[in-house]
Amino acid sequence: MAFWDLASLELEDFRPGIMSKAELGETLIMACMEIEAGLEDTGHMHPFDQCGIVLKGEIEMFIGEDHQMFHPNQVYFIPAGQSHGWKTFEEAVRILDISLKPQLK
Repeated sequence: MAFWDLASLELEDFRPGIMSKAELGETLIMACMEIEAGLEDTGHMHPFDQCGIVLKGEIEMFIGEDHQMFHPNQVYFIPAGQSHGWKTFEEAVRILDISLKPQLK
């Protein structure tokens, strides 16, 4: 079991420009991520639902054909199989993201 204080949570290198801390359970993944300014994910999809909340900064997200700018305390829900991506701007963005853990067959 993990307890986090989001105000002092230390993140680790995940990918270039992205720091992360994740907890993996039987069926869920909880990840806090900080994404540097000026980065973009042009789109991907996966076979599981995903949701989260923006904690700091501004991020533009698209889910399918819908685009929206997100600010702190706004939440998103991405249905399984739906193309989605994001873009950051002038400051780093921190999000708390929850998704189903992919099941190995």
